[in-house]
Amino acid sequence: VQLQASGGGLVQAGGSLRLSCAASGRTSRTYYMGWFRQAPGKEREFVAAIRWSRGTTYYAESVKGRFTISRDNAKITVYLQMNSLKPEDTAVYYCAAVHREVAGFTVDGMDYWGKGTQVTVSS
Repeated sequence: VQLQASGGGLVQAGGSLRLSCAASGRTSRTYYMGWFRQAPGKEREFVAAIRWSRGTTYYAESVKGRFTISRDNAKITVYLQMNSLKPEDTAVYYCAAVHREVAGFTVDGMDYWGKGTQVTVSS
C-alpha cells in the first residue's frame, strides 16, 4: 500500500487548510485511515482517523471541533479539513493506514505510512 499526502502549506492563525491522502496498491483490506502529526522536538501524535467501511470518525481532543476527517471511497482518498488553525498545530502531518481492527490509534499500531506534509501556522 502506498500513501501519498498533499495539501500542506503556510497559513495564518485562524485560517484553514485541507490535506489529502491518496491510497494505492492493495487497499481492499483497509480498516482505518488517519492522520498523525509531529512537531519539532516532539513525538508523533494521533490527530484523526476514519473507519473506512462505516465512516466512523475519531479525533484527538486537541483538534475536536476544528478538524474534520472524511473519505472518498471511489478515489480511495482521505481528507483532513483543518479550520481555526493555531500556531500549535504547526507540524509535519503524516497519513497512515491499518489493515486490521485496532483498539486505539498509536504510531506503532499503524501498518502503512505516507511521507509527511508540512503545515505551518503563523501567529
